[in-house]
Amino acid sequence: MKNNKSAFFAIAISAMLGMGAIEANAQRTRYKGTVTIHQKDGTKTSINESDLWRIENREDYVYAVTKQIQPQKYTDVDHVSFDWIAHEVGNISLNYKRDISADELKQAVKDMRTQLKDAQGAIYSLRSGNEGGLEALLYQSQNTLGPDCYVQYFCVPHSDFSYSYYELRSTYDLCKFFINNLSVGFSTMTYRMAPTLNAEKIDYMPEIKAIYLTLFNYAAIENVDLFGPLTYYDNKGNFDGSSFEYDRVKDIYYQAKADIDAAIECFKYYKDHRSEAYKKQIGRIIGVYATLLSSYDTDPSDLSVWIRFANSLKLRMAIHMSKVEPATAKQWAEEAVAGGVIENEADEIGLFPYLLGSAHPLIEIMGWNDIVMGASFINLLQNLDHPYMKYLFTKNSIALEKSKQAVSGTSAPAVTPKGSVYVGMRNGVTPGIGRAADANPYCGYSTLDKTYFAECNPPLYLMKVSEVNFLRAEGALRGWNMGGTAQSFYEQGIRTAYLEDRNSPRKEYVNYVDDYLKVDAPKGIAYVDPQGLTPDMPSVTKIGVKWNEGDSKETKLEKIITQKYIASFPYSYESWVDLRRTGYPKLFPILNTEHSDGTIKPGDPKVQTADNIMRRIPWIPDDSQKKEDIKATGIPALSEDTNNKPATDTQMQRLWWDVDAPNF
Repeated sequence: MKNNKSAFFAIAISAMLGMGAIEANAQRTRYKGTVTIHQKDGTKTSINESDLWRIENREDYVYAVTKQIQPQKYTDVDHVSFDWIAHEVGNISLNYKRDISADELKQAVKDMRTQLKDAQGAIYSLRSGNEGGLEALLYQSQNTLGPDCYVQYFCVPHSDFSYSYYELRSTYDLCKFFINNLSVGFSTMTYRMAPTLNAEKIDYMPEIKAIYLTLFNYAAIENVDLFGPLTYYDNKGNFDGSSFEYDRVKDIYYQAKADIDAAIECFKYYKDHRSEAYKKQIGRIIGVYATLLSSYDTDPSDLSVWIRFANSLKLRMAIHMSKVEPATAKQWAEEAVAGGVIENEADEIGLFPYLLGSAHPLIEIMGWNDIVMGASFINLLQNLDHPYMKYLFTKNSIALEKSKQAVSGTSAPAVTPKGSVYVGMRNGVTPGIGRAADANPYCGYSTLDKTYFAECNPPLYLMKVSEVNFLRAEGALRGWNMGGTAQSFYEQGIRTAYLEDRNSPRKEYVNYVDDYLKVDAPKGIAYVDPQGLTPDMPSVTKIGVKWNEGDSKETKLEKIITQKYIASFPYSYESWVDLRRTGYPKLFPILNTEHSDGTIKPGDPKVQTADNIMRRIPWIPDDSQKKEDIKATGIPALSEDTNNKPATDTQMQRLWWDVDAPNF
């Protein structure tokens, strides 16, 4: 053993830190094969990679842990041999300088029709759809039953869901059925996009590959911002092993940035080096298999829009990491802006229902009486006299009586007449039973005006110009070179914040935005539950809308994030990131935290605080192998992302960019 000890120790240290995996080449290489332990008496023990959990060299013996049996100690070991075949995972190259004729491109498209159609379905899944259109049930499970409620845009008014055989006790309640569906966007990217990215023929259309690679990383970043560490390299490389290795959030961010930069270089090369016939073909492919451009007037063969989208995604990522790695965040953000980001409505990227022959999924979900407006969101809009309060919501659809179980001190009247108030439901309150408002009064609270919402065709954005403006406003506030002032980007962000489709004749928002920009102070309107089941809630909104250069940096940040939160509606993922990393906007505390996994606290009863904000969605393993993978590499990756602090698979576990520190 002594003659081989140093060599074996080097191998053993790099080997089998995860289930059936070797850490090598920045977690991009996986190995298949067997490890054989050779003892001095001639005995050999071979263990298959898929069965081996961990192997370690100790001072006088070799220690091996497998799935099937108890850990084994092997003494008098002469040497250990590895019969491995290396498998690269997650290494997607873009050979965009190769010579490709228009005819070769055309033939490649013909050969890859099935894969391209699969990739198109993966793109639609980013906003709860498939190649056939948008799916309301999928949208509900990805959005309205989770993050939409965590940021208090909506609240679920009833507890019963017959299709899931589950009773929803309150907002922070955990349900395996709901939580698993939150990862559908990335899961679909994995089984429908990753095979296309790894197909040989895709290299004959490098620009399409670059678009797909950018969108794959977009989905990955959304996923890690929800759950934390992800089996990113294995999924990206179309790995077909039995066990998967979780990668750190930090590593995924850095690799996504590298992929984005490579895609941008591909798009830039295309402009000056491809023939017009080739470009015409690329435009046709995008028009059929990447239907995301927002303007009828946009030429799909002009890939500058994808440069701006990629840079805008990089800017978003930079803002996310502004507290954990401020110097790197500044560098990424300034690179993104210098390279060109989304600056007008024509460059926005999203799914557009009118182009897909579908309605926005929220219309059908509202028809099920499965959502009402969140009390904190409506109260915020009321206090700032937001344009949406003039036209976007309905008043109570039934007369609401004060409950016999009303809390002491409530100012709810005996009866609130039908159609008399805009009223949201407190997030965390115990919902009623059933979807009929007569039996469950919560179903009679305010919701979106379905008629207006349908007529104005709200897109399902991946990247909206208002978000980019608010990202630049925050960057400028932090002293980064964003090409303008925080005030200018803030005000432009508000002007472009409306949810109506840019081409819709129904854009009531623009009629009120000038007055809205002048709102100097909130109205101080308290929330009163018409049923009196929760105490009266004084407004938590202490800021106005009007920019004041004399405000503190903290107040300016609160204004930026508050308006970004409103502009993002009804897309909640980015709003939930902002709430966790900055604490803004100020919202009502979410009630009944005892229905969580036990880690979320009630906090301050007057305003939501850091200990009342759910910080991540736990993993819910649906098979024994995934459970082992989480234990072997998921939890350690969570810990590594937070400076090796003990990590737990809980709702209050902070992610890499979610730093418990001041905003400035």
